[in-house]
This record gives sequence, structure tokens and C-alpha cells, in this order.
Amino acid sequence: MSRLAPLATPVLVFAALIFVGLAVPTLAQVLDLALPFFGLILLGFCLGRLFDVPEEGLQWMHVFVVYVALPALFFNLIAVTPLEELANFKFVVITTLCTMAAFVVSLGIGLMVTRGRLADATIQAVAGAYSNVGYMGPGLTLAALGSQAAVPTALIFVCDSIFFFTVVPFLMGIAGAQKMSVGQTLWLIAKRILTHPFNIATALGILAAYAQWQPPVSVGKILTLLQNASAPVALFAMGVTVALRPLKRVAPETPLLLSIKLVAHPLLVWVVLSLAGDFGRIWTFTAVLMASLPPALNVFVFASQYKVYVERASALILIGTIASVVTVTGLLFMIAVGGVPYRLFAP
Repeated sequence: MSRLAPLATPVLVFAALIFVGLAVPTLAQVLDLALPFFGLILLGFCLGRLFDVPEEGLQWMHVFVVYVALPALFFNLIAVTPLEELANFKFVVITTLCTMAAFVVSLGIGLMVTRGRLADATIQAVAGAYSNVGYMGPGLTLAALGSQAAVPTALIFVCDSIFFFTVVPFLMGIAGAQKMSVGQTLWLIAKRILTHPFNIATALGILAAYAQWQPPVSVGKILTLLQNASAPVALFAMGVTVALRPLKRVAPETPLLLSIKLVAHPLLVWVVLSLAGDFGRIWTFTAVLMASLPPALNVFVFASQYKVYVERASALILIGTIASVVTVTGLLFMIAVGGVPYRLFAP
């Protein structure tokens, strides 16, 4: 019974949204878009709770997603993109600064809640700012906005990765949570950034776009097969991963951190992009959607690596993912049906 009890809330949320979609025709097209993604997560979550399969069996699925499927997706879509679209530095700076702002605010909250424990506060800050841009981002933005969302999705992922893989080891070094020299810390940061499969795939895609190179037909077919498998496998694996993290401790700061992640962060991105100029509907809404996603699985990875805030990080991911079913679906409704302009303060 204890394994089945956690299924009640996500199943009820999902069932309620289906009922609303049937009762309110204007919501149907949005739910047709959002629910398959959350449905795959829910399917993975339910099977992860129902079947007593060791977590080690999930590792090859993560290897497939991180090292093969999603890199193929990024490469395929970026390689055929005009090079001038890849050099939108103003967009990159704004979206990264918004992520940094969410991180700083969350860090301040963490320091107050923990009474100055920097290591714990750092994980809390990651939870308040690091969206699930890898597993959920590409599938959702491409489905909602089309293939033109590929470039802003990849740029946001790369820049967010660089920021978090830099700031977390740095702060953990200050907090004394990692026993490494400055040189070792810098090497770890550079290694994580330069060897991340998504970053490598993005760089190769940019080179291919610059050289106007296309892979051989047989290689192209393999990449297409991998690309098509990326979203369903990633979402299913995410659901199983969350299911295997027991919900033991829910920190009192959880609602505040999730409010920053699910509401304040995307709203900040939307406002700042609107004030900064006209980035176009696709790029603006891609950035807003990416910022609206729940906390990334890397929150738990960082917590486990440094052995701080582990159980509460797991709870944040689970609760944030469930809450995002409502918040992300609501955002998609505003984008697709509500007629909300992409530029909030257009002249």
C-alpha cells in the first residue's frame, strides 16, 4: 500500500485536467498538446511505483537520453538553421540574466531559512532557478511552437548549463562541501561544460550550419530515429526517476521556491524580453516556456553529489513536477488560445 499511496495525487490531477478538457472545448487543443507529455511522465511515475525494479536498471535509459537521443535532436535541428539566428547574443544574455536573478533570489531565501548554511542554500537556489530544460524542454517547445523553437531551446540549455555547472561547484567550494583545490574546481567546471553531450551536439550543429554540411543519408536516418525517440524516452525516464525518490521530507520553503520557479521566473523572462525589444513570437514564448518548467533532475544530482539537502531536493522535484501540470498547461492556454501577445509592452 505504501508504494501505491503516492500515486493518488498525480493521477487525480491528470484525471481532473482530462475532465476539464472534455467539459470546456476551448481547452481541448491545449490539453491535447500538454497532457501527452505529462502523461508520459505519469506513466513512468506509476510504473516506477508499481514495479520493484532496481534503480540500476534505469541507468541505460538515462545514457540513451543524455548521450544519444537528445544530442541527435539538437544536432539535427541546429544544423539546418541559418547561422545568423544562432548569433542572437542579446536574447542569450537576457534569458541567462533572468535565470541568474531567480538563482540569487532563491539563494537569499535559502540563506535566511537555513540561517546561513551556504551548501543547503545553494541547492535551494538551484531548485528555484534550474528548469528541466533537458528532459522536458525540447519536446514541449517543439510541440507547442514548431521546429523554429529548436535554436532558442538549445541556446537556453547551453547557457543555463554553463551557469549552473560553474556556480554550484564555486559556491560549494566556498561552503566547504567539496574538498578540492581551486585548480581542481576549475578543471571540474571546464570538464562538465565542455564534455556535456548536449553542448557538444549544439557546437557540432553550429559547425554544420556554418559549413552547410549534411550527413550521409544512412547517418541522417539514424539521427532522425534517435530524434523521434528523445521526447518519449526522456519523459518516461523522468517519471520513473521521480517515482524512485521517496517523499520523506517536505521543507517549509518548498512553496516559496516553487513559486519562484514556476511563476516568477517565466514572468520575469516575459517582462524583460518584452521591454528589451521584439524577439518574435517563437523566441519569446520558447524562453517563457523553458523558464516555466519544474525543477530539473540535476537538483537531486547536485544534492546527492555534495550530500546536502538530498531528501528535500527529491520532494521539490516531485511536488514541482505535479504542480507544473497546472501551471504549464495554464501558460500553454494563454499562448495558444488566450490570445496573449508575445510582447507585453509593445509600442
